[in-house]
Amino acid sequence: MSENVYIIGAGIHPFGRTDERSGREQGVYAVREALKDAGLEWADMECAYGGSAAAGNADIMVNELGLTSLPFTNVANGCATGGSALVSAQMAIASGMYDLALAVGFDKHPRGAFNAKPADYGLPEWYGQTGMMLTTQFFALKIQRYMQLHGISRTTLGRVAEKAFINGAVTPHAWRRSEIDLDTIMNAPMINDPLTKFMFCAPAEGGVALILASEKKAKELGALNNNGAVKISKIAVRTRPPDSFEVFQAGVSVKEGGKPTVLASKAAFEGAGIGPDDIEVAQLQDTESGAEIMHMAENGFCKDGDQEEWLANGWSRRDGKLPINTDGGCLACGEPIGASGLRQVYENVEQLRGRAGERQVIKAHGGAPKTGYSHVYGAPGLSAVAILER
Repeated sequence: MSENVYIIGAGIHPFGRTDERSGREQGVYAVREALKDAGLEWADMECAYGGSAAAGNADIMVNELGLTSLPFTNVANGCATGGSALVSAQMAIASGMYDLALAVGFDKHPRGAFNAKPADYGLPEWYGQTGMMLTTQFFALKIQRYMQLHGISRTTLGRVAEKAFINGAVTPHAWRRSEIDLDTIMNAPMINDPLTKFMFCAPAEGGVALILASEKKAKELGALNNNGAVKISKIAVRTRPPDSFEVFQAGVSVKEGGKPTVLASKAAFEGAGIGPDDIEVAQLQDTESGAEIMHMAENGFCKDGDQEEWLANGWSRRDGKLPINTDGGCLACGEPIGASGLRQVYENVEQLRGRAGERQVIKAHGGAPKTGYSHVYGAPGLSAVAILER
């Protein structure tokens, strides 16, 4: 058994639109960048886990990377595909079976909203006929309910988006590289009330690859020196409990139920032996502005309703007490489903290594963050949390 598992290599293909390169080719690019970062060759890899939602099977990447006969497992878990690939790679090493593993995710979505089918989620056709398979409608209804219950204003929704575009403007892998002022965000065309077009992310393209190693292998490679490796303290994945209110759900319980994010967050913190106050940088699922707001509370970083004060005071900006979505999140980067969760972990790796360039967070102790937190949420009510330590 290997008690400690480290990320020793990280690579990314820029998000957005790359017409000349397929989704899989973007994944291959990210793998080669991660190998270069780790100082390894493809032949060194012992196993791989990866997936995409719309760009084909990940295991076909071996055609470009090399036919080395390594076990390569395809992963499909909606927006948590990348996170699930990371969990699989981490468990493969923690089990003692392997010393090096790859987690990779990529995608290439067509323009326009995601077009999920009711039957794929165990739902009747009437659910789709109401328009609720269009996730923009569900997320709008969910944040409307949350705003009424906890006193969240539309201005706070706008401030989340404003922060995202400020961060995206200094992030080389982001899609949206221009700042957008609050007034423009608030007065943009309404998509689904209360969310305007700049408060939503968009389907996109991109690829991310992470190379994991056992502690023994990381030491052998010298990766534990000079901030070259980041420890995975804990990863937790949870699905929806009874009476939760989640995407692609045909009704809302009259009882207040649990939430998959709350369960995953609690398990991750307990496994890592730390709490929310110990986290120095966080990446939270921000499919739209409302998601980031709700997930701030669900992950334990504030109480419901406190987001008004947080956003008004800039506490979640890069120079705030808890920087959130430092690369612009899904709002600025877009969401290629297979890659999105791994992008969050990639960003935390770069932040903890002190290699994030203009968007680098500097903490009060005078250096890069020592702990990073990533959270992904997807249909039909699934959350994954990863806590990293330097």
